[in-house]
Amino acid sequence: MIISHKYRFIFVKTAKTAGTSLEVFLGKHCGEDDIITPTYPEVEGHRPRNYEQSFWPFPELFSFNYPRDNSIFCERRFFTPVRTFKDCYKRRRYHEHIPARVLKQRVDPEIWNSYHKFSFERNPWEKTLSHYHMQRTTRGGTMTLDEYFDRGDYCLNYPFYTDEKGGVMVDQIIKYENMKEEFGAFCARFGIPWEGSLGVRAKAEYREDRRPYTEVLTPEQADRITKIFKREIDMHGYRFGG
Repeated sequence: MIISHKYRFIFVKTAKTAGTSLEVFLGKHCGEDDIITPTYPEVEGHRPRNYEQSFWPFPELFSFNYPRDNSIFCERRFFTPVRTFKDCYKRRRYHEHIPARVLKQRVDPEIWNSYHKFSFERNPWEKTLSHYHMQRTTRGGTMTLDEYFDRGDYCLNYPFYTDEKGGVMVDQIIKYENMKEEFGAFCARFGIPWEGSLGVRAKAEYREDRRPYTEVLTPEQADRITKIFKREIDMHGYRFGG
């Protein structure tokens, strides 16, 4: 996550969308007073700063309807009182994957309302394969794709950039597939030097099988992804094979 006072933007980081590479790239151009969170694992060349700050947790606690079921919000522990108090205790006002609705509670309202807020999204079938390979590597390298599906821990990103009613909270969502054009236009708008590449491919080592998802997923697996990611597919117009 980045709050750049130099360029007046807020980057809400999603998962498996080159977010860490984007943090490293943007962080090199940000100012000393900008807020840049650490990445895990650490990436060479990335310099986090100004993310450790005290904050008053109670407005945040009373702003959300914390879910009690087994929804995606509960599974990822995005919006729980325990998470809020842990952040407060550790003076971790800002962290890598802080969702927009939490971030809005912790940033100055004038900054939130006036800065350009943006995020990234990715084709859900391709994103699922990328997430599977990362999970497989971090869990010992033996997990099959079917076992990944059985675990039910999917890489849903919409909670990062939407409110409780599903409304988009950022000004722009750039598609990972259109990185060169859309992010290039973003950099041009803010005067950030861009030569067509981020210059780093963080976490790319997790995936050895580079076949397209259309050659890897069975019809049943593809249909399962279609149903699970329906909200993101409808929001961004993704389609299988397109």
